Amino acid sequence: MFGLSEVAIILVVVILVLAAKKLPDLARSAGKSARILKAEAAAAKDEPAGTDGQTGPRVIPGETVGPKSTTPADSAQPAATPHPTQPDSGQPRPQD
Repeated sequence: MFGLSEVAIILVVVILVLAAKKLPDLARSAGKSARILKAEAAAAKDEPAGTDGQTGPRVIPGETVGPKSTTPADSAQPAATPHPTQPDSGQPRPQD
């Protein structure tokens, strides 16, 4: 019947016939991609490397934001803590 090479040739011909309108766009896109890849490879080669071959972390200056409180009253009142001389046993303390 048909061998693998004959089937591959038939598939290539069918794809060329059915996709003839898209081929120029595909070739143009492949060319642009190849140029971009080549430029990026050249830029990576020209970049100065660190002492161990890796660059350090990038530091972006900006404002450090801490955790937000839910209400202003939360930050004004300290949290309830057990009395320092009595260990917290998990049981409620008697009212004074």
